[in-house]
Amino acid sequence: MKRAILAALGLATSLAVPAAAEGIKVGLLLPFSGVYASLGNEIETGFNLGLEQFGAETGVTFEVVREDTEVKPPVALGKAKKLILQDQVDVMVGIVSSGVLGAVRDMVHGASVPLIVANAGNDEATGASCSPFITRMSFSNGQINRPMGTWMAEKGIKKVFTLAPDYAAGRQMIDAFTETFTAAGGEIVGQEFTPFQKTQDFGPYLAQAKASGADAVYVFYAGGEAISFVKQYDSFGLKAELPLYGSGFLTSPLYVNAQGEAAEGVITALHYAPTIDSEANGVFVAAFTEETGRAPSEFAVQGYDAARALIEATKTGANDRASLANALRQVSFDGPRGKLAIDPATNNIIQPVYVYETVAGEGGLTQKILAQLPAEADPVNGCEMAPVSN
Repeated sequence: MKRAILAALGLATSLAVPAAAEGIKVGLLLPFSGVYASLGNEIETGFNLGLEQFGAETGVTFEVVREDTEVKPPVALGKAKKLILQDQVDVMVGIVSSGVLGAVRDMVHGASVPLIVANAGNDEATGASCSPFITRMSFSNGQINRPMGTWMAEKGIKKVFTLAPDYAAGRQMIDAFTETFTAAGGEIVGQEFTPFQKTQDFGPYLAQAKASGADAVYVFYAGGEAISFVKQYDSFGLKAELPLYGSGFLTSPLYVNAQGEAAEGVITALHYAPTIDSEANGVFVAAFTEETGRAPSEFAVQGYDAARALIEATKTGANDRASLANALRQVSFDGPRGKLAIDPATNNIIQPVYVYETVAGEGGLTQKILAQLPAEADPVNGCEMAPVSN
């Protein structure tokens, strides 16, 4: 069986060969330049590994047409139009930024082209702005923070100070944590939202946290901001007296080694850690490590599972836009994260959440799993899911 994985070969879109009669044409819409280029590359690597590992089971040819969103909503909208109208893809995969997802949402929905979201976590995408053609195989912002509020309260933490960047993801993640933490009897004694991608000195906010009387600090930061925040938190001397908790993006395997010793002892929650002890994760980690020389991140597993979801959909006989959209909504399988399923009420993923501590290991920093929290479906949150007509 011939499998054309053009993205893995680095071929330009203009060189793409016509899809075979039994083939599926995939538009991979990710940032390969700009601030989130590393995330796009990580998702692409995982996606290609997923096609390679599971694609042979179907007898279907997958042709991948790769486009760069540049993390710019207008650029992404133009690239989505090209994939849909010119390349006539059967399905699209990708989207890192929630802003980009918002920009392409109406185009995807109006053109009835299925989109597998491999990162963007905006709650509204599987809430009030849901679409039967948009299926999320990554996470929602509320989903990965909501269980942590309950868990921390049950551990005896009574008072928390929260911090996050001032944009949609930051507010959604903190709101979800706050909701469950206070419902379990906890108290938020202070809350600040820092200017997104503009805050270089966290000192004034850390001083507020120290003076708040909190038992712990809970934050969401990612990428460069996460690296800076964790280093400054440590240099401020807070870790010993005010433990640091947060969403797992704070100490992602993709950049935790850049944080160094400052990340040790930080406890976070996420839908994936490379140290999950399971056969499926062992296979994935081995394949990814062989390919890249390092452990996979949550972004890599999202690409990998997006490929698996597409392949599972094709096993049902789905081979066009409408049938793929319907089949994706019914996907479930055991993957590196554990048992995954799609909630047909929202098209959002249902998955376990893991609490882990960053610790020193033989080859550098690693993740010590402390708890696996139950998989729960997100609230419908205004979603009215219409059926897809074949």
